[in-house]
Amino acid sequence: MRLSQYYLPLQKNISAEIKRVSHQYSIRAGLVKQNTSGIYTVLPLGLRVMNNISNLIRKTMEDISCIELLMPCIQDSKLWEQSERYDAYGKELLKIKDRHGHEMLFGPTNEELIVDNVNGYLNSYKNMPLSLHHIQWKFRDEIRPRFGLLRAREFLMHDAYSFDIDQEALEVTYKKFMSAYIEILTQIDLPFVIVKANAGEIGGNLSHEFILLAKDGENTIYYDRKIFDYINNKNTDKIINCFAKTDEMIEQSKELVSDEMARSQGIEVGHIFAFGTKYSQSLKLKYLDNNGRLSYPYMGSYGIGVSRLLAAIIEASHDEDGIIWPKSIAPYKYGIISQKNNLDASLELYNTINSLEKDQTLIDDTGDNIGMKFVKMDLIGLPYQVLASKNYSETKIIEIKERATGKKHEIHQNNFSEFMNKLS
Repeated sequence: MRLSQYYLPLQKNISAEIKRVSHQYSIRAGLVKQNTSGIYTVLPLGLRVMNNISNLIRKTMEDISCIELLMPCIQDSKLWEQSERYDAYGKELLKIKDRHGHEMLFGPTNEELIVDNVNGYLNSYKNMPLSLHHIQWKFRDEIRPRFGLLRAREFLMHDAYSFDIDQEALEVTYKKFMSAYIEILTQIDLPFVIVKANAGEIGGNLSHEFILLAKDGENTIYYDRKIFDYINNKNTDKIINCFAKTDEMIEQSKELVSDEMARSQGIEVGHIFAFGTKYSQSLKLKYLDNNGRLSYPYMGSYGIGVSRLLAAIIEASHDEDGIIWPKSIAPYKYGIISQKNNLDASLELYNTINSLEKDQTLIDDTGDNIGMKFVKMDLIGLPYQVLASKNYSETKIIEIKERATGKKHEIHQNNFSEFMNKLS
């Protein structure tokens, strides 16, 4: 993509009231624009990041046979009345009426709706286990939306739902989803831990949060240092029993923190729940078991905040010059910086890289001076900054700077693919 033909509204000056680094850089780097309190337009560069995160999730869900669908954002209040959450959920639930006076709501979550969708199909034990997921915009009417996409009112979320014949089967599925979420966050390549959690409004007695470690994260957490080994080995039994809790949970339970525990700040980016028959019973979802008896499926739900994860990644991966995107979800992998006197050489280089890795290159072919172009590339955080050498037409020498480390390399164009494979 040529920057001269792109829509990237960078901002130098932003409100002094914006304190969070992720909020600052999301606006300055042209990822989002705020339209009203807690509601943002996701701009092209930010949308590419969200799409990359979403596709990473989709691929991992496919690997565990979790099937994608898409449920509506607007839900019928009757389902929530049946589950007794319509009044209990609180003021974060946005209630609306259609022209006929029928009560509707903008869904903050989809437990009721997924049960309604499978009712009539899931009538036999032979149809389980079943797992379904979607990636959809949600709305929660936060009293004080702040910190940009970290706590917005409208947000993009992946949520999945599982159905099993009993508690034992549910726990097998729960561990499968835990491993899948570990795989997703491992590919993003930033440190995270898994925290025992309270089920809260969703319900159930088995729940874990996925916390991305970030210096200025909103949660203080304590965890066994061995948890990183458990995560890397996908040892779900160890993780489920491993001590990791937030300050709030420790205060509520009056537990003591051992000196052997590690302490860190972090941001919740995912949450999984096993809540049994809470929703299948309240919404009368029944199936025939292998003995011909009517039973209720055991359910779990699993969620990753896609837009929130974008912001959390910025909190965890940035420096004073801008964002440092992990390669797996970066909007573009390469940023070519053209010089005024060798635009033709830069465009030749752009075409060459684009032929090797299609749609992974953004070239700054604007009329800005080269210093400003480097500032822009540092701000938007593409993993590799690429420059055609002054004598590129004759030598085919490429200069490459790694955004994360600042390391610089000079290579011949013919060696580009081999060199980049080594860096990756």
